[in-house]
Amino acid sequence: MDRSRRHPQPRLHRVEATPGASHSPLTMLVVEKMRARILDGSLSPGQRLVEGRMSAEFDVSRIPVREALRQLAAEGLVTIEPRRGASVSCFSTEQVRDLVEVRANLEALNAKLAARRTDPDTRAQLRALLEQGNRLAELQNLEALAEFNHQFHDVVGRAAGNSVLQEVMRSLRDRTLLLFTPYNRSRCLQNWEDHAAILRAVLNNDAELASVLALGHVYNAAEMEP
Repeated sequence: MDRSRRHPQPRLHRVEATPGASHSPLTMLVVEKMRARILDGSLSPGQRLVEGRMSAEFDVSRIPVREALRQLAAEGLVTIEPRRGASVSCFSTEQVRDLVEVRANLEALNAKLAARRTDPDTRAQLRALLEQGNRLAELQNLEALAEFNHQFHDVVGRAAGNSVLQEVMRSLRDRTLLLFTPYNRSRCLQNWEDHAAILRAVLNNDAELASVLALGHVYNAAEMEP
């Protein structure tokens, strides 16, 4: 699914560089545009990101592009190397193992906390998400279901109620999404089945089952064995 649809971007306009450019609205627009293209697979791992070409494409000066590349590098989505420039990050077998291992265990903690801490309002959101997702799965509406799969993480994260964990998970999910993107379409229904099982465990306040299911789901999504 083209995740850039989730956050429609205003038209970009060329501006001159100013102090604090790395935090300017224009730079952030470029960051979001580039992040969306990386995460939906439009820009593939290892692909070079040429400042001049991107500056022309986005109709901005090189300054916001350069600052956007630096921010994405800090997030782990872009790699910047001397004399070679910037490219979409790609990971070694060891790095893949490490990323998946950490995300799996943090998702397990996230699900466990959600099962222990859900309040009535959050439980209502979880039930609504489960019911709507199940309807979309029955209709084989894969595009909408993929959106629900993304919402799942947001809702369960709020249910867990741990701001530090959510901050860590946001960055980690983006990096591991680079690994999962080639399989997301083909696994859309299976991803929802996994998420639905986790939601049911959370709604039943079964913290241990929710944890085990979340752990297994990440390894399954990465096509790895825990």
